[in-house]
Amino acid sequence: MTGGGPGIMEAANRGAFENGGRSVGCNIMLPFEQKENPYLHRSVTFEHFFVRKVLLVKYSYAFVIMPGGFGTMDELFETLTLVQTKTISRFPIVLFGTEYYQSLKECIEEWAARGTISREDLDLVLITDNVDEAMEHINHYITTNYKVRPRKRLWWLFEKR
Repeated sequence: MTGGGPGIMEAANRGAFENGGRSVGCNIMLPFEQKENPYLHRSVTFEHFFVRKVLLVKYSYAFVIMPGGFGTMDELFETLTLVQTKTISRFPIVLFGTEYYQSLKECIEEWAARGTISREDLDLVLITDNVDEAMEHINHYITTNYKVRPRKRLWWLFEKR
């Protein structure tokens, strides 16, 4: 499940689509840049970002955040806040791109040093460039905390269009 757009979202959807997985996109209506990619079994388009974020978090077992801009940071920090406040729990978050996220890591460490977040909050995110490390992190969370099974009420997400 991705934001359903081009670029890295398209690459993730294509990987699932071409390898027998189900590929779902949660698209957003924008006056520019965002359009549905061609590798989706199912796509839902939203007018408001907050509704899109609810669906992305509700039906995900982990987030892998690639380098991005304001929208990416909005999704990251909202999800981090939900995990930090235990509104959602046992939810792995991986930032992929150690060089890209170095200044953000330093910023978050500064917040902890100043006491605006707790030291434990630093453990909410894994920052890596290693695919195996990211997958091990996610698999550990999923196998420890979840029993993954298909949900009958989600049939509409996985129908071929």
